[in-house]
Amino acid sequence: MTTQTNLKPYAWLSIAAALATIGLKTWAWWLTASVGLLSDAMESLVNLAGAVMALSMLHLAAQPADAKHAYGHSKAEYFSSAFEGFLILVAALSIAWAGIDRLLHPRPLEALGIGLLVSVVASIINLVTARILLKAGRQHHSITLEADAHHLLTDVWTSGGVILGVGAVALTGWLWLDPALALLVAANIVWTGVQLLRRSAAGLMDAALPPEQQQAIEAVLAAYQQQGIGFHALLTRQAGSRVFISVHVLVPGHWKVQQGHDQVERIEADIRRIMPRAHVLTHLEPIEDPLSQEDLTLDR
Repeated sequence: MTTQTNLKPYAWLSIAAALATIGLKTWAWWLTASVGLLSDAMESLVNLAGAVMALSMLHLAAQPADAKHAYGHSKAEYFSSAFEGFLILVAALSIAWAGIDRLLHPRPLEALGIGLLVSVVASIINLVTARILLKAGRQHHSITLEADAHHLLTDVWTSGGVILGVGAVALTGWLWLDPALALLVAANIVWTGVQLLRRSAAGLMDAALPPEQQQAIEAVLAAYQQQGIGFHALLTRQAGSRVFISVHVLVPGHWKVQQGHDQVERIEADIRRIMPRAHVLTHLEPIEDPLSQEDLTLDR
């Protein structure tokens, strides 16, 4: 787990970007009276709430293990992404309500040039911030920073759609295009919120590692199987930025304790070499003993 000094500045950057874009997009809506730009500003409010939650959860996740939390606090990051997903769904309902109302009661747009320019500046801020957060999230294996980055990138694409919609109104005079784009924005936001909630639920339910990571671990074990060593009961899970792996290692029963211990130490080191943030737990068993096969029900 990376220290909070590595991650908290990125959360503060996200908060600063959210405050800046809220101000810019609200100004753009005030200038143009565009419900599409209003929907964009409302999503930035969600960004701010998510960034504040991310800051608090990153602080909690960085706390060391204690007597009541022997495996650390890294799962706290899932609460951040789940909270953000919930807020996204609330924002989507608000945007849809405003869009339907504007469809029923059309209103001319004003000051489109300056309004669109302000919105473009806000989108550039989000794009730069998202790329920084995504790079940091992948580098430090933080699901909170990655989720925040992907949400900001979605915001960039959403803003692009709104800008195109408002521009189309300016060119065609079709006022329905503005609320129609707002409804599309709401649908896109719902998709983002549902994906965040699903990913958070998977983490809280101790879902196994992705198939490609499972295969990488199995490849390490396969190299030892050629030496006459067996394996079963490989279990994996992820908790925020940490990975937990357990496996039963079957070795010849005539081996001395020291020999078996040295072998599992090498196996654990090889797994950690491909997954540096993994906590690896091995259970040593004699390969000839029938009792060693009684726990096969743990296999997946």
